[in-house]
Order: sequence, then structure tokens, then C-alpha cells
Amino acid sequence: MNKQHIIEWLLEGDASVQYQVWRDLLGVDKKKLQDTIAADGWGYKFLSMRHSNGHWGDRFYQPKWISTHYTLLDLRNLNLPSNNKMVKETIELVLQNDKADDGGIRLGPSTTQHSDVCVNGMFLNYASYFKTSEIKLRSIIDSILAEIMPDGGFNCRTTRSGAKHSSLHSTLSVLEGFTEFQKAGYTYRKKEISDAIKTGIEFILMHRLFLSDRTGQIIDKSFLKLTYPCRWRYDILRAMDYFQYAGIKWDNRMAEAMTYLNKKQNKEGTWNMQVAHSGQVHFIMEKAGKPSRWNTLRMLRVKKHFEIE
Repeated sequence: MNKQHIIEWLLEGDASVQYQVWRDLLGVDKKKLQDTIAADGWGYKFLSMRHSNGHWGDRFYQPKWISTHYTLLDLRNLNLPSNNKMVKETIELVLQNDKADDGGIRLGPSTTQHSDVCVNGMFLNYASYFKTSEIKLRSIIDSILAEIMPDGGFNCRTTRSGAKHSSLHSTLSVLEGFTEFQKAGYTYRKKEISDAIKTGIEFILMHRLFLSDRTGQIIDKSFLKLTYPCRWRYDILRAMDYFQYAGIKWDNRMAEAMTYLNKKQNKEGTWNMQVAHSGQVHFIMEKAGKPSRWNTLRMLRVKKHFEIE
């Protein structure tokens, strides 16, 4: 398929994919199409599974991946309209009932005192996207900034096992949250957040997105597998898609990751869904081993941003 045929194939997908193709690849922000995400397809399916108590699954974080937390993250990534009443009500419910002692979000009894920085980053991402009041997010910001490590990144295991080195998983989740917070126009601790974004990006680039800064070896082969939804897990396409979303300029330390990503392109010009993360799901959006509209869309907008043919 040539590029036009790939675009046509993408536009045969769910309304959420169609909307992002028009906006990110064709430069047209079709708000009426975005509105249909809540009324049809995947967005409607997710919303219809919300319980009368305002939650999905059993509660905020259980069970994966059908809990309130991961469903809200899915809805944010679908680009559901940010004024959706049901979602905003649930976020308010979580903020009212699930704060930990450190100001972050409590996942359960084990995180009552110290919350999880990775989850806080993801929560900040969708709470900012859905235009939650800034003042209600300040304690989340405080709890995350208190966790920044000497190497410039973050690691959710610092409060569990005393980790001394940042994690690519946690760092990327925090970067996504901080960037969405600033895109929403919020200004709380703006300079500190901007500084943390810079050091977090440098932490990822220092590892050339997937290589040990000490040995140069691949940190984890799963970082090279293309999946969607990503959940909390890091991979190189998720990192590159974040860089384009944040407007980051090309850095030569991205080159090896892009080489791997380009090699994964199918002959017809698409990219596969290589693997799905194990766990309970509301429904399957795309099958592993098959061409993926999500991964193809994300690759094409990365290549567009960095002007890569």
C-alpha cells in the first residue's frame, strides 16, 4: 500500500483512530467526529461498562486492566472529549476518596502512606486531559516532585525496595503526566515541572531509549515489542510518540530506536500489534500478530513530526 492507501485503511477503523488520523496526519481537527467517540465504538463500550458506583472493575486499581484507573487511561488515549461528564465525575470520586497520606493516589492498603509515582503520573495525565481543577491536582504534583531521583528520573520502587536508579517505565509515565498538566494551561510549580521534564527526557535519551548506560546492552527486550494499550509498561514506540506529542526536536540518541521501529514495518506499510499484556480486559481492540491501526497511526505521526521518510 502507498501512503494514501494506508490512510484510507486507518480511516476504516474506530472513530477514535479516525479522529487522530484526521488531526495528526491530515491536519484537520474534526470535533464532530471526536464527539462520536463517546457514542459509538470503543469509547461507547468503555463508558457502558461503568458501574452505578462510578467505578469500573472492582475499584480504582483492581483488577488490571479493567479497573477504573486503566479504563480512564484508555479513554484519555482514545481522545474522548475532555468534557465528558461520566469521566469527570469518576475522577472527582477518586480525588475525594482515594488520596494517600503523601497526597498521591492510594491503590490499596499497602499504599496508604506512600503512593505509587508511576500511577500518579498516569492519573495526572488523564485528570489533566479531562480538565480537572488545578487546585485538586496540586497534591499529586507535590507527591511526584518529591520522588525525583538524582539521575533525573523516577522509580515507583523507591518507596518499596529502596531503588537507587530510575525506571524507564515510571519516568515516561511521569513525563506524560507533567506534559499533559502543562498543556492544560496549569501553572502550579511550573518551573520545577519544566525542569523535571528536561531531566526525565535526558534520562531516556541517555539510555538511547532502550540501552544500559553502563554496558550498552539492551535493558529489556520487551522494550522493543510494539503493543497497545501500553498500560504502565515502557516501550520505544511509546517513548517516541511521547517525544512527538511534547514537541521534542530530533536527537541522534533516538536513531537506534527508530532503526528498530522502521525494521518492524510490514511490506504493505503497516506495523503489527506484536504482543498484548496479559490480564483481564473489557474487550480486545486489536489482535496480537495482526496489522495494528494504533501502532501504524503512532508510527506515522512520529515520522511526520521528525520529518522521516
